[in-house]
Amino acid sequence: MRVPALILAAMVTTVTAHAADCGPDKLNTARTIILKREGAAYGTNQHGALPLNKGEVVLTFDDGPSPEYTPMVLKALSEQCAKATFLMIGQHIAQQPDLARRVVSAGHSAGIHSDTHPHMAALSAEQQLEDLQRSRAAYKTVFGMETPAYRFPFLEETPTLLKALKEANITVASIDLAINDWIPEDTTAILAQRLSDSLDKAGSGIILMHDANGPTAKALPALLKVLKDKGYKIVHLDWQ
Repeated sequence: MRVPALILAAMVTTVTAHAADCGPDKLNTARTIILKREGAAYGTNQHGALPLNKGEVVLTFDDGPSPEYTPMVLKALSEQCAKATFLMIGQHIAQQPDLARRVVSAGHSAGIHSDTHPHMAALSAEQQLEDLQRSRAAYKTVFGMETPAYRFPFLEETPTLLKALKEANITVASIDLAINDWIPEDTTAILAQRLSDSLDKAGSGIILMHDANGPTAKALPALLKVLKDKGYKIVHLDWQ
């Protein structure tokens, strides 16, 4: 279901970013949209759009935290003063609690991406809810609060979990565009071209990437350069 733009506007607060140490040579973060903790859903792949202007994008990363690759992603983002949202797998949060907290301490926002990344529709309703409960518990143990957002594995939504997430006031985070960055043989040039092509088609929106993917982590400086060269502005998502 698409949410009318006027309703969307009432759901969010916008904060202009002030990056004292980040000059015009950096990509930077233009502003932050602060969402309410409620059972909303965003991403035109499946739901309504965030209130973004043309040329504005939200960076999101799935499947971490990865001890090998997430630090590379954090470094690339820091070098360009860009903030992102990390949708983390519950088991990875439990295995790498310090790294998960490092992501948030660097100014990024975090949500969950299931506990084990299964195909939810292949599970019983009880198994789906158990996976959600485990991922929520891992998040709360590490961050001391309930997760504000959830992205479905493979973007495969189920009625059982949509209902549970709405009742728990957890935002469903879908996407607007992606770079299909899960092929081990992908090169930086291939990923950069995919990003450029996707941007040309979409014009704005939530970008899906994977911080647990080696080629993505290695390509991120080049991907951020694509955004800067094409004049895109970074919008950060956070929750109140």
